[in-house]
Amino acid sequence: MNPHRMCWGFAVNMQFAFVTAITLLISLLLWKGKKNILWMPANVLLFLYTIWMTITTIFAFDPIAAWTLWDRMWRIQLITFITMIVMITPININRLVWVVSLSLGFYGIKGGIFTVLTGGGQKVWGPDGSFIGGNNEIGLALCMTVPLLRYLSLLETKVYVKQGLMVAMILTLITILGTQSRGALIGMISMIIFLIFKSRQKVLLTILMLIAIPIIIAFMPESWHERMSTIKEYKADGSALGRINAWGAAINIALNHLTGGGFKGLPIPWVFEQYASNPLDIHDAHSIYFQVLAEHGFIGLGFFLAIAFSSWRLASSLMELTKNKIDLQWIYDLSSMIQVSFIGYWSAGSFLGLADFDLYYCLISILVGCKTYLVQYEKNPQVLLDSINSEHIGGNDFVKPIVKKVI
Repeated sequence: MNPHRMCWGFAVNMQFAFVTAITLLISLLLWKGKKNILWMPANVLLFLYTIWMTITTIFAFDPIAAWTLWDRMWRIQLITFITMIVMITPININRLVWVVSLSLGFYGIKGGIFTVLTGGGQKVWGPDGSFIGGNNEIGLALCMTVPLLRYLSLLETKVYVKQGLMVAMILTLITILGTQSRGALIGMISMIIFLIFKSRQKVLLTILMLIAIPIIIAFMPESWHERMSTIKEYKADGSALGRINAWGAAINIALNHLTGGGFKGLPIPWVFEQYASNPLDIHDAHSIYFQVLAEHGFIGLGFFLAIAFSSWRLASSLMELTKNKIDLQWIYDLSSMIQVSFIGYWSAGSFLGLADFDLYYCLISILVGCKTYLVQYEKNPQVLLDSINSEHIGGNDFVKPIVKKVI
């Protein structure tokens, strides 16, 4: 969420995340629970990919910039693997989903109201100086957030909370359009189609989207329609041609360097002089796939795609194992909606350079946590009752109604 970026004075640059991380690591050492990770293809590949990124950083084109980004990368992956250790009970997993959804949903609600009040004439931006500071980046993040809001609405029993989550979804969709990001628009369309396909209430959601989306699009100003129309007229768009030039450079870098160019391999002027068809048109990769290719070579791209495939398969296997099981319905719904989030990330990410986005890896860690819980549950269904009665969960209302119904 980066809420400190909306503050002023010393708070803007204060290292809140560092303080939180230190607190987390100390509490992890004091925690009496088992500190084990259930290894499976998704997190094994992620671990190997992290090692490979370290190797490519050693041979980076720009060592100073590369090691700076590597320092951020390893910390993201450290928290990702800690999440896999800790978030392995229903209540903890769903608390995490709530935190993620409300943190990013805040910008969805805020941006939606802003877009309505300004008539869509101004771009929506994220918190400055963060992963999601740009209009493209916040648009991609919100494409990934809508399915999580939908999951929470399926989980919730209180009518007013359900309705509030539906309003948040609609405002978030408005915000995605308000970013005026073409990549985010493509991600939103892909995400909505898959969201309807995955939903338990396909007819209702289809009707809602068929009513809401045309109204929202019609509301947007002419300048928005002109910008979105350039998607099909890319040859006349300088930005699109610049990206294609950068993609060509990324391919040539990977063909000539096994380890790619390391973090921040693009854009570097001398790199474009040597590897781009137009050496004067210097751009970022603006694509998660070509970003990884330029920075970590074909091996790195192979890891990245293999992680995506294995994470998808993990979600699918969780759905297969929990289908028609009322006590595990939440895993089915969550895995399904995470797949929809993946679709939003992979499609919007085709035109945005957020290969190291921590939310993506957080979703993977949530799937690993679900699998860990499911393995424990299959060994001993009593673990469900034990998890409710455990001290750190207390009297939460999430699992109790399900257990009572099963019993």
